[in-house]
Amino acid sequence: MGRFVTGVSVISTRAGDLDHAMTANALMSVSLDPVLMAVSIEREARFHDAVMEAGKWGVSLLPESERRVAAWLATRGRPLHGQLDRVDFHRGPETGVALLDNAMATLECHTFDTVRAGDHTLLIGHVLSVSIAARPGDALIYYRGAFGVQH
Repeated sequence: MGRFVTGVSVISTRAGDLDHAMTANALMSVSLDPVLMAVSIEREARFHDAVMEAGKWGVSLLPESERRVAAWLATRGRPLHGQLDRVDFHRGPETGVALLDNAMATLECHTFDTVRAGDHTLLIGHVLSVSIAARPGDALIYYRGAFGVQH
């Protein structure tokens, strides 16, 4: 699957008074009626328990210019407290989750269903809001284990 080019996104949630975020490339559209999105979350990740508890989450689709943010939020063992201190974000109007200011597009979701799939959970969300950047830039991609195209 490393030869399959994917887009890069940040998935975020807020459990209690703590923000949680992670970089993801396993994101897909599921349905148009109702509008549903799905993301695959490793069950051992800290993010998993937080998003399951919160029941709401955001998606920020990243432009190439946000490679540094994607790398930071993909770093295992980064501090949980203050992990978004390095990131420009705003709160989503529907859910209050962190959405990246420089995203090409953002979505806010309420958990619709979950499916246990091996060592991951497929988190399916009902899309509550969508915002698209006026000048989105080029998409950040993931290919062969790295951000951007590798030859």
